[in-house]
Amino acid sequence: MLKDFFIVGLGSFFGGGLRFLVSKLIQTSAVFPFPFATFLVNILGCFFIGFLSGFSYSGRYLTPTIKVLLTTGFCGGFTTFSTFMNESASLMKEENYYLLILYLFGSMLVGMLAVLAGHFLSKTFA
Repeated sequence: MLKDFFIVGLGSFFGGGLRFLVSKLIQTSAVFPFPFATFLVNILGCFFIGFLSGFSYSGRYLTPTIKVLLTTGFCGGFTTFSTFMNESASLMKEENYYLLILYLFGSMLVGMLAVLAGHFLSKTFA
């Protein structure tokens, strides 16, 4: 139990650090108020966790320790639901309803497609 706690923490450290770097890189390129950084990070995280989950179903590639490091730890630290909700609330406060709807539904739809694409891709390697 304590070992898994530190493994998840290590994965979260690197996932959160990478999220910070990707967000800063994308934010400097943004030209309008759509939260591209969080959107992209969450979609990439969905794809990656879908890819890892596809591998873990076969049981040949991921040990339980590596699975928890990469899924709960890294992906959990890399993606950010609280920021997603906070940015959605900001769009609502600014009465930017078109971008709010696009962000909410786009994130859910594209996120689901990314998970499925990750599953599909991992099956081609398995």
